[in-house]
Amino acid sequence: MSEQTENEEQEVKDVKEENTDTNPQPGGSTAEQPPDVDREPGSDGEAVQAYRLTKDVLEAAEEAETQADLHNDVEQLREPQKTENVGNSIATDVPETMEEAETQADLSDDAEQLREQRKENVGNSTATVKVVLMPEGHVMTVAFAIGLSIQELKRHLAPELRVPAEVLQISLDGRVVEEQQSLMELGVRPHSSTRMEMSSTDPNTHPLRPLRPPEHDNMPDVITVRVQTDEDVFQEVVVEIERPRQQKAFLGGYRHRLTGAEYHHAAVQTPPKRRPDRGVVVFSRNTQTVELKSQVQQCAVNISTQMTGIGCYVSCMNDKLVTPGNYITADEYHDRRLRAVILLQSFARRWLAQQEVGRLRRERDRRMAWLELQERRRREEKEEQLRDRRHRWMNPQRREDFNLLYHALEKWRCEEEQRINSSLQGAERKAALCSLLEQETQLIAAIRCHRIAVQNNNYDKTVRNFLDKSAAPHQWRAADGRLIKMDSQHTVRARELRDLYNNINLSTVSQEQRLHVLMTLKHTVKEHACQLTQDIVDLINREVDLMTRGVKAASLEGLRKRISTLFLQYIKTPVFNPEVAKHLKVPQNPSQLKNNMFLCCGCHRYLHSANFSSSASARLSSQCRNCTGLDNIARSRDDFSCYKNILRRLRADEQRLNEEAKIPFLLQVEDVRYLVEVVWTSRSALHASSDLYNLVFIRWERQRDWSPWNCILLSKEETSAHMEVEDIHKAYEATFIRRIEHKHTLARRHFSQIAVMAEYLDSPPTAALGNQLVSKPITMATGKHATDTTLASAH
Repeated sequence: MSEQTENEEQEVKDVKEENTDTNPQPGGSTAEQPPDVDREPGSDGEAVQAYRLTKDVLEAAEEAETQADLHNDVEQLREPQKTENVGNSIATDVPETMEEAETQADLSDDAEQLREQRKENVGNSTATVKVVLMPEGHVMTVAFAIGLSIQELKRHLAPELRVPAEVLQISLDGRVVEEQQSLMELGVRPHSSTRMEMSSTDPNTHPLRPLRPPEHDNMPDVITVRVQTDEDVFQEVVVEIERPRQQKAFLGGYRHRLTGAEYHHAAVQTPPKRRPDRGVVVFSRNTQTVELKSQVQQCAVNISTQMTGIGCYVSCMNDKLVTPGNYITADEYHDRRLRAVILLQSFARRWLAQQEVGRLRRERDRRMAWLELQERRRREEKEEQLRDRRHRWMNPQRREDFNLLYHALEKWRCEEEQRINSSLQGAERKAALCSLLEQETQLIAAIRCHRIAVQNNNYDKTVRNFLDKSAAPHQWRAADGRLIKMDSQHTVRARELRDLYNNINLSTVSQEQRLHVLMTLKHTVKEHACQLTQDIVDLINREVDLMTRGVKAASLEGLRKRISTLFLQYIKTPVFNPEVAKHLKVPQNPSQLKNNMFLCCGCHRYLHSANFSSSASARLSSQCRNCTGLDNIARSRDDFSCYKNILRRLRADEQRLNEEAKIPFLLQVEDVRYLVEVVWTSRSALHASSDLYNLVFIRWERQRDWSPWNCILLSKEETSAHMEVEDIHKAYEATFIRRIEHKHTLARRHFSQIAVMAEYLDSPPTAALGNQLVSKPITMATGKHATDTTLASAH
């Protein structure tokens, strides 16, 4: 009895010591919590230890209570026996009775302490609380002590949700719980789980959202492992487990042959140990070379064949009879092999021939399709040229279009004059020529009227383009290829003047809007005091006065035209609009004006160099562009658009073949005209085609760059065939080659007098040097007679 009492007292003391040593943290996470519990780094090991210590304390308290109940039952059974034997053993049982009374008193005190400690331990027990965040539906799982209140649970969850604890509201089974109630009062048992809903009283300002989604939670789990370090000595070690998102790699394993159990090799997070470096660089082929060895083996005993004999019978049931066939000699065998090889070769050659024929057929079809495509492209290009020429005849807009009209007029006049001279004589011929002259005069007047109308229309476009250029921002390319635009105060000023000019020229505006625009113009020009601005202001005041008197807009058209013209002159003045200075044809600097001014022999005016046409010789013409155009209209009436097309195509082809080509870009239209008319006599070198709109310049030798002494004039149909020639001396006859070289000599002699072109001259052949005549300057003359004279002098 005393030993049992001592054991119970010792267990109660152990329980008290364990309770004093272990103090579980409220709200701490445990090791047995579900995977989606939000843990804080560093608190997992403490939570695991607290949970285990609490569990041990509860088990010890239950065992102590059970022993106390058993002790009470034993005492109740012993009481009748004691009453019966009171008289017999009073003296002997007095000491024992005293000891039992003391023991019972101690046991009652210990029982009360155990009850209080049990209640405290039950309050410190944890339970799994799953909190559902409304209305998103996210679930947060946390291990929480059931003795703590709902208010402490809010304070624990508020930092994780980043909202104040006052706006949190927790409900259980659709009923809002009070903050003073604990989980134990709500019926939550130790080590159980419950589900609660949490919402925010102010969802607009403080919405409930988890700090990070559970699928992105990759925090390590913490477990406590009890390891035996010595005999009867155990040590608790905290182990962190990495849980990567990817599945663990299979590293192999083995299977038990008897039980069939499979064992997999575990993947560790420790890198393998590297071999120590010996400090010596080893170059060895032992791992790459296999050593071979031949060895002859002989059987250990002699081998014999068992045959039928006396006292030995060998069955012949499985024997078979082999009959010999025809004997084949070596020649027959090789002859049969040769016939088989010939047969295989015939089939193979037939297959190869079919493949070659198919390839040739496909190439032929592709060649025919390409030729048809080229022919269709040339035909479409020619039709496009005819349509463009017809459109230019019917609706001329540029100077080249009017030159085409005058050229067609001259061609028609020559045909009519030739018809009259061949069919009529005497007075009838003179009358027909007079009638022809009158018709020509009427046509010239009609063309002139149309040209004046086009110039009026183009004047507005020219002014608009001029104002847009002056108002455009400065642009340049950055290092990364982006286009950078920048506005300055001058460009902003030019843009304001351009907008004001456009508003002045608007015709469909009301009287109030017109007055507002005029007042704006008046305040703009009054910033500078001069005669021009004073005239503009006077005209504005006059128009305002007339508008207030009710004058019609049609009567004010001339006055508005004068205001627009004077304001345009105001815009073109660099003093009022500095940005326009670089777009004017006449420079404002007197020194530049003196150096770039030349006298025109036709109109006897001093004009800027931009008004004169230049050639590759860098010499300006003696007549300005207007006088040259007027002389062309009055006399020769030539059309230079065909030569412009030839030069444009030549530059495009050479730019595609060689990006650094320079000679085609030094030539002008006059130089191309000299090459076509004088050197090549306006005909194709091969078939003598005379359609200038169908002639092009290409290289004579493909390996050398294009130049006037390395070119040939061909039609568009002949260029593709010439460009495929590798060696011109093998493709053409000697007579044709000499004729082409003679034309190259003429071109070399003409362009050698130009300093810019002389830099690109190569050394001519020896034979060509011997055939050259005396160098004489060749001047460009107009008219058929001049062309014939030049050709005669060249020959």
